[in-house]
Amino acid sequence: METTIVDEAFADKLIATARTAAGDSLRSLTYFTRSDFEQLYLRDDLERDADLDSFIGHEWRGFKNTTNAYRGTELGEYRYTIRVFENGFLLRVTSDRDGVFMTTDGATIRDFNTYAKAIKEVLHEKTGRDD
Repeated sequence: METTIVDEAFADKLIATARTAAGDSLRSLTYFTRSDFEQLYLRDDLERDADLDSFIGHEWRGFKNTTNAYRGTELGEYRYTIRVFENGFLLRVTSDRDGVFMTTDGATIRDFNTYAKAIKEVLHEKTGRDD
């Protein structure tokens, strides 16, 4: 797979991690930074018609507002975001530098905990940081 914003080995590792965690429920996987994004995986039965540019811009702005709003509350530290839609779910896992959108078919909260933990480990390996 040819990538433009991450090296091929990192992209392959993200895809393998997401595929292992979600299996055939994985719909898509998009890696993003504050300034760029790349869809790394799209299941064969789906169309490449999502407006990812708008998703990424909205999510970065919303992420900062949300994490600032809940900082220091009794809820604890932010871990990840789940968005529920009619035809699937979106999981957003981020660090302060980059993140991943993973869309899936049906899943449980336990599944999302597993997905998020696996993706976060790969992101941390890339940066060598624990944030």
